Amino acid sequence: MITKRPTLTKSHSSKIKNKKSEIRNPDVLLYEKKAWSSGFLRLAGIDEAGRGPLAGPVVAAALIFDPDHLRDELIPIFGRLTDSKVMSESLREESFTILTGSKYITVGIGLVDAEEIDQINILQATHKAMALAASQITPQFALVDGLPVKGLPCESKNIIQGDALSISISAASVIAKVTRDRMLVQYDVQFPEYGFAQHKGYGTKKHLEALRKYGATPIHRKTFRPVAELSRLDLLSEYHLAAIF
Repeated sequence: MITKRPTLTKSHSSKIKNKKSEIRNPDVLLYEKKAWSSGFLRLAGIDEAGRGPLAGPVVAAALIFDPDHLRDELIPIFGRLTDSKVMSESLREESFTILTGSKYITVGIGLVDAEEIDQINILQATHKAMALAASQITPQFALVDGLPVKGLPCESKNIIQGDALSISISAASVIAKVTRDRMLVQYDVQFPEYGFAQHKGYGTKKHLEALRKYGATPIHRKTFRPVAELSRLDLLSEYHLAAIF
């Protein structure tokens, strides 16, 4: 028996199209509106950059929009803001300039360097950077990308894939990444053999080759596996040389 495929009426087709549009283009102020309506006018979006690299700090940004002044200067970039990792560098830089230049936005930056990351681990370092960023702008409530974060100076709600669903988190994501990228460009001047300006500390082929050739720098995370393995090999080599001589 052959079942006929149902025919879509114009209204049904329109509903499906609208539903798909809602999925592709969620209300990126949905979480903000809920918090604002609950009285949390100093609402912070918080995100980080640099959890995965082998070198450099982890950087967090916290950002508060003034809900009474979301003026024309900001609205145009709302449609372009998303997870900073999928934005082009030029768009991130342009958005960073607009966001940090607006008098209706308050920004806090927190960072934890490689040495401390090795001491307390990357998860604790990320949470500390977020808490440092938030403490600079005294929010009443925070929206945080990813899993729950302990130690913030206010109550918070975590949002999985929040950098694509909340404009406050998206904006914080951009600020954190651009801030960190600029730091790695400066480190590239100090350590030109490693190519930090290109890979920003991530474990690319070029970076790993430089690590094997030149060893780790002071900004490398010694507890991260590729760096830790090289450090162990160096220690073994020194041990064998000492045994020979």
